[in-house]
Amino acid sequence: MWLYVIIIAIILGMYFFNDYSPNRNIDWTKFQQLAEKGQVDSILVYSNKNEARAFVNDSVAKEYNLQSDSKTTGKSKPYLAFNIPSTEKFEDYIGELRKAKQFNGTCKYDTASDYSYWIWGFGPILLLIAFWIFMSRRMGGGAGGGIFNVGKSKAKLFDKNNQSKVTFKDVAGLAEAKTEVAEIVDFLKSPKRYTNLGGKIPKGALLVGPPGTGKTLLAKAVAGEADVPFFSLSGSDFVEMFVGVGASRVRDLFKQAKDKAPCIVFIDEIDAVGRARGNNPKMGSNDERESTLNQLLTEMDGFGTNSGIIILAATNRVDILDKALLRAGRFDRQIYVDLPELNDRKEIFQVHLRDVKTDGSVDLNLLARQTPGFSGADIANVCNEAALIAARHHKVAVQKQDFNNAIDRIIGGLEKASKVMTEEERKSIAVHEAGHATVSWQLQYGDPLIKVTIVPRGKALGAAWYMPEERQITPRQALLDKICSLLAGRVAEEMFLGIIDTGALNDLERATKIAYAMVTYYGMGESLPNVSYYDSTENYGFSKPYSEERAQAIDKEVQEIINIEYERAREVLNEYSEGHHDLALMLLEREVIYTEDMEHIFGKRKWTSRTDILEEQNNKPSDASDNTSIALPSGKQGNDVQSQHDDDTPSEFKHSESKE
Repeated sequence: MWLYVIIIAIILGMYFFNDYSPNRNIDWTKFQQLAEKGQVDSILVYSNKNEARAFVNDSVAKEYNLQSDSKTTGKSKPYLAFNIPSTEKFEDYIGELRKAKQFNGTCKYDTASDYSYWIWGFGPILLLIAFWIFMSRRMGGGAGGGIFNVGKSKAKLFDKNNQSKVTFKDVAGLAEAKTEVAEIVDFLKSPKRYTNLGGKIPKGALLVGPPGTGKTLLAKAVAGEADVPFFSLSGSDFVEMFVGVGASRVRDLFKQAKDKAPCIVFIDEIDAVGRARGNNPKMGSNDERESTLNQLLTEMDGFGTNSGIIILAATNRVDILDKALLRAGRFDRQIYVDLPELNDRKEIFQVHLRDVKTDGSVDLNLLARQTPGFSGADIANVCNEAALIAARHHKVAVQKQDFNNAIDRIIGGLEKASKVMTEEERKSIAVHEAGHATVSWQLQYGDPLIKVTIVPRGKALGAAWYMPEERQITPRQALLDKICSLLAGRVAEEMFLGIIDTGALNDLERATKIAYAMVTYYGMGESLPNVSYYDSTENYGFSKPYSEERAQAIDKEVQEIINIEYERAREVLNEYSEGHHDLALMLLEREVIYTEDMEHIFGKRKWTSRTDILEEQNNKPSDASDNTSIALPSGKQGNDVQSQHDDDTPSEFKHSESKE
């Protein structure tokens, strides 16, 4: 915008300061004629330019179409400009006019400063310089360097003098990933120990995992532990609108890395430049991005194997990366940074609660169990949200309830206590949620309940918060119990109200997905056993890998599973109808109930959760030998964790209205 302001200012300056126009210039003879006729009122002489201005009367001004204003004096009056032979001759001529009484006005002498000359002479040059500086800053990223550094690398260097040094102590959890990258630290600290035996230091490691799991933080910790220079940049920093800039920046990056070796180069979100080449050649591929990738592949093969440069990269979309980038010799190893487990989440909470003032009611074990599927970034958000909630209520410390409210806020959305509902709707929601809670409490693989509420939150009119089991494998009976619990809300409405409504949409959707996964993915169908149509490469496209007859058989099998579990939920609710009735009344009265209320109505759960068993094992002394394992319904022994097709969200059975 400032460039436009300069242009407008120059144009306005030219308009106001340029006093010369074609009809204002006359010759010396014409001036003599006007002066001898007595039509000149005053004269202004510029002695340094041999120019003069004759301020004329109104009749001459009209003849030459000059602006006239009787209220103004001096330079604002209409005038005619002309050249004089010389100052001495002009003085002599004015003296003759005075003697002849043809001119009685004033004659002043001054030095001229011609603004229009400077504007027309140097204005375009200044505009070009300003435009060049503007484009230089844009291409240089707004910092120093400008257009001459457009092909330079944008990597930020963190060296030994950097104050914000991150080590493994600052990274909670990720025990396996830290073990992997610890070898990289050892390579950089003592490379000769490996090269003396004929080994080659790995060139690169790729950190793969979901967003928010700490891949970037882990890379910084590697640099901090190794105490070597650390170049950090994003994959999008290579991409530029100018041809050849990306490849030039890659070359400059590796040139700087060689000068700083041993060092680490970290490329975050490498999928921005490392996508597979030639997948859609007809859709207009980006040749600049491909040339950048080619240069990156060349540089990773170009420098010496023992030069002490290690490339770390991070992405959560490893499936779209080019195969040439992933081969051994470039990225020799892939380090999977997974979502934190129970103990990892506890450590992450400890890290983020260092600067948070809490009281004795905060239980880290409970917080870790309440947040399955949360990444490190999600846990940091929970701690921050809890502190904000406590500050909003003018508390001096963050309490347990603040963390519960923060988790509810993140998972379910903002509580809408002001939403108006009829008594019939409240009763329907209470019966629905009580059905979920009752059936889940009585099933072996039902998730332990945390609380049930009929207060609207987000898009849900009611919700039941559970503590899902974190299983590595899921037995068939656990999936069936999940379907039974999901259908319990609809069954309760039908049994105790005699009507059904649209509030079970989310439950039916999830139950149907689990049933289809059992038949088509896990081979758990009664009539279609041991057959899986799951394709990890996702190459099916729009075609089904089975015939129409098989599709009908799958639909029939899924419907049978749904019908059987529907009737099983009915049987459980028939058996515990009194407890369900008490639970629904309590919900209508208090709107929120907790685990203690469930135990008061139904008693302790008959089934011990897998998480409780694991905690007991972890709390035992290290010298105690315990071969305790979980007995599955099939008689095998192993670990139970939720299926990948199951929802990891703690707010499981949401009673949500659908108007579609």
